[in-house]
Amino acid sequence: MPRVCAPAGNPTGACDNYPGPVPEVPDTFARSWVEFIDPAEPEQVIRADLTWLTSRWTCIFGAGCPGIYTERPDDGCCTHGAHFADDEDRDRVLGWAGRLTPDLWENHGTSDLLETDDEGAEKTRVADGVCVFFNGPDFPGGYGCALHHLAGREGVSFVQTKPDVCWQLPLRREYDWREERDGTKRLVVTLTEYTRAGWGEGGHDFDWYCSGNTDAHVGTQPVYLSAATEIAELIGEQAAGVLAEHCAAFDDAQRARAARHLPLLAVHPATRVAPLA
Repeated sequence: MPRVCAPAGNPTGACDNYPGPVPEVPDTFARSWVEFIDPAEPEQVIRADLTWLTSRWTCIFGAGCPGIYTERPDDGCCTHGAHFADDEDRDRVLGWAGRLTPDLWENHGTSDLLETDDEGAEKTRVADGVCVFFNGPDFPGGYGCALHHLAGREGVSFVQTKPDVCWQLPLRREYDWREERDGTKRLVVTLTEYTRAGWGEGGHDFDWYCSGNTDAHVGTQPVYLSAATEIAELIGEQAAGVLAEHCAAFDDAQRARAARHLPLLAVHPATRVAPLA
C-alpha cells in the first residue's frame, strides 16, 4: 500500500521509506543543535537537538494512536513489554507495583511480573499479547498503563513509577567521550529524538511509529515544555533550565523568521507549520 504523505505545505521530503498508510517522514532531515557546559557538571557537555525539542510532538495514546502493530491497535507501544535499564530500574518499578490495587490494575493478583527475552535480559512480562501492567480499553479503572494511573493517584510523576524506557521514549539520551585539541576529555550527553531507526532492524517491523509521524505532531506545547519533567530527570535540573532558555530562543527566532517570510531553521518536518504558538 502506498504511503500517505503529510498535508500540503508541510516539508516532509520523501515518504516511501516505510510501509503503511501513515504520514511518516524519514529521519534523515537536517537538525539544529546546541551545546553548552553542564552547569552542575563542568566536565560534562550537553548536546541537544533543538529541532526535536521545539517540535510539537505529543503522545496521542487514546487519542488516535493506532499502535505499533495493526493487529493490536489498542496497545499503543506496550505490546512487547518493557526492558529494564538496570537493577535499580527493575527494583523501583516492582516497588511501585506492590502499591497497585484491583481498581487500578486489570491484572491485579498476577504473581509473574517479569520474564527474560531471548538474550537473557529482564523485562516486564507479556500477558495475553501485551505488557502485564496494561489495562484494556474497557477496564473501569482506566485504559493504558496501570503504573501511569498509579502515579496520578499517588500525586507523583510517572517518571517515578514506570520503567525508564517507558517514560523516556521518544526522548533519547546518549553518552560519548570527546577529546579536545588540548587533550581535555569531556563526557558529551546528547539529548535527541528516539527515531524509528534507533530501534535498529526491529524498527522496520513497526506498522506505525509516532516520533516522525505528523499525526502525533499536534501538541499545544513544544517538547521541551511538555516533557520538562522527563528532560530534567535525564540531564539534571540546572542543565534542563539552561536548555529551556536555548529552546525558547530558538522558537523566538523561528517566529521572527516566519514574520519576515524567511526560511525556518531546521524545523521538524513532521510538525505542522501552522501552530507556531
